[in-house]
Amino acid sequence: MTSPSSTDGAERFATELERCVAEARLSAQVTHFHPEGQAGAITIAVAAAWAHRWREQRGPARELFDAVLEHTPPGETREGLEKARQWPLEATPTSAARALGSGRRVLAQDTVPFCVWCTARHLEDYEAALWSTVAGQGDCDTTCAIVGSLVALSAGRESIPRAWLEARERLQRTV
Repeated sequence: MTSPSSTDGAERFATELERCVAEARLSAQVTHFHPEGQAGAITIAVAAAWAHRWREQRGPARELFDAVLEHTPPGETREGLEKARQWPLEATPTSAARALGSGRRVLAQDTVPFCVWCTARHLEDYEAALWSTVAGQGDCDTTCAIVGSLVALSAGRESIPRAWLEARERLQRTV
């Protein structure tokens, strides 16, 4: 018997959203006891699954909001996502951050809606996604990590600027 590759796991979670939600909830219970933290983890996990599928089955960016809202539990994070769904993707990131939050309060309900909005705005452009996220002037390391990971799934690793890849800190493998 062979073990599944990480790609098999990613594809499984991308197609089995109920399992994706359950696993996100379980993983978040360890670090985010509050229900809003768990709602944020669920939202981002579903967004990641959706972004992975979007790369192959492109559709309207607004469908990202439909997917996450279908699975995000009721609460402030969900309310923020509903507001983000209505916010024009053509609006400036600073106006979106003022309306949705951008992580300044370091809470899921203040971070996740803006991250999903930035992702939907730039599904195919990694660099633009991160510059838009930084323009929100909130918790930039967190918001950029979230948006960057989601857009890397939708746009692919090749969308990351070569200069950025070359400038990153080299990771050491230990065996």
